[in-house]
Amino acid sequence: MAENEKRIETHRIRCLSKMKMFLLAITCAFVSKTLSGSYMNSMLTQIERQFNIPTSLVGFINGSFEIGNLLLIIFVSYFGTKLHRPILIGVGCVVMGLGCFLQSLPHFLMDRYQYESTVSVSGNLSLNNFLCMENGTQIFRPTEDPSECVKEVKSLMWIYVLVGNIIRGIGETPIMPLGISYIEDFAKSENSPLYIGFVETGAIIGPLFGLSLASFCANVYVDTGSVNTDDLTITPTDTRWVGAWWFGFLICAGVNVLTAIPFFFLPKSLSKEGLKNNADIIKNDKEEKQREEVKKKKDGITKVAGITTTYKGTQQDLYMGNAILADCNRDCNCPTKTWDPVCGNNGVSYMSACLAGCETSTGAGINMVFQNCSCIQTSGNSSAVLGLCDKGHDCSMMLQYFLILSAIGSFIYSLSAIPGYMVLLRCIKPEEKSLGVGLHTFCTRVFAGIPAPIYFGALVDSTCLHWGTLKCGESGACRIYDSANFRYIYLGLPAALRGLSYIPAFLVLNILKNCHLPGENASSGTVLIEAKVTGKESECKDMDQNSKVLNDKELKTKL
Repeated sequence: MAENEKRIETHRIRCLSKMKMFLLAITCAFVSKTLSGSYMNSMLTQIERQFNIPTSLVGFINGSFEIGNLLLIIFVSYFGTKLHRPILIGVGCVVMGLGCFLQSLPHFLMDRYQYESTVSVSGNLSLNNFLCMENGTQIFRPTEDPSECVKEVKSLMWIYVLVGNIIRGIGETPIMPLGISYIEDFAKSENSPLYIGFVETGAIIGPLFGLSLASFCANVYVDTGSVNTDDLTITPTDTRWVGAWWFGFLICAGVNVLTAIPFFFLPKSLSKEGLKNNADIIKNDKEEKQREEVKKKKDGITKVAGITTTYKGTQQDLYMGNAILADCNRDCNCPTKTWDPVCGNNGVSYMSACLAGCETSTGAGINMVFQNCSCIQTSGNSSAVLGLCDKGHDCSMMLQYFLILSAIGSFIYSLSAIPGYMVLLRCIKPEEKSLGVGLHTFCTRVFAGIPAPIYFGALVDSTCLHWGTLKCGESGACRIYDSANFRYIYLGLPAALRGLSYIPAFLVLNILKNCHLPGENASSGTVLIEAKVTGKESECKDMDQNSKVLNDKELKTKL
């Protein structure tokens, strides 16, 4: 008897440790997948500038993750529980790593990034034909004949990012439905909310690492190591700057592959937590499952001259049309589409040193200073430096307030995540839990994940004030937005959509308030099974005692 109890205890500890191993592994998987997702979202601006594509196309690239997820979500959710779930999750992590690696490939297949600029790096006055010159010519005018324009190889390299994001979405498919259903199947009913809470905590930690990685990579020049960064005339705050977006994708690829390893050593199934390892109960449970299987076989805007303000410094209508040329620069023969901004000592930004009317320059690289600028109206010597003017202290303070309010709002919104999952899981049959989570994810992708980035991108494009220009004269990425309209779209539209989501939520609550959820009495079911076993044991003892009494009476009668 002692050996049998010792064996049962050892088996229980082994099963619990495997459950905890799976919990740790799935939490790491959630960290890695949200790390990759948040990094991708943070690098969308860098990708937009690298490939000179509009925000609407960037939104489509971002939504391609949801498209990849949709390709397999229903299939994996339905058939996943019949297969080896941990191995499927491990394979999904490896596929996500492959997708991240594919997204970084364009950097190694295309030429160095060339940003739009009119400034001579050397600062040699004989080469300063980017300044205001009455007898000069617009040598920077884009080619007008399309036949003379040869598209660069990198123009379609964004397709690699698109395909890689689709593959990453395919790899993410089994992680949520199979991981959540595995926990719900083999954890105690009262423990599963806690375990799922740990998993969701991983989904919160992942973006923190992803955003930190994105912040680091965004401040490293995209071609670092292959160019001399001292010769750059732009800084990370410039709208033409492109960070080392590809480097973070390589890190994400490695993290996803590493998190896949533990899943290949976990079992297909575990013993349910909380059930005593009684041989009769296990046998009856197996018989019951076999019978079921038989049945189942059925406001701060950067104060720019000619765009947001006049050359005299007064505010103007943001959409009044082309007012880039003024009396102070009309004879300078300046390119009107090139975006190479400078900041005047009067606090106003200009699209280029030429449009600021600057006639001379000193220094080289990022330290270049332009002087004798006719459009900059100051009491002393008029001058300008490279880059847009700062938005001021008030703008930076508003950013801090926004981040604090966003953190509080995210915390409040996250409180509904675990209760929502538990209502979903407890409202469906045990064998359909994985499918239920899969359908929930499917609907989320179809109605939100895919269309949202596309129409948000198109709406953001509508607030663009000035588009960059490619060598062939085509429009590139947006260089400056109308901050007021951008704010209304970025904050107002999600608030409206989230407000509408309360309507079906209240309807669901009204339907469920008087309903009895199937999973509420799971623990009492366990007690019932144990009571039945105890009843059977006492019944057997009574039968043994009765048989002994009858045998004694028969013996006395014979005697």
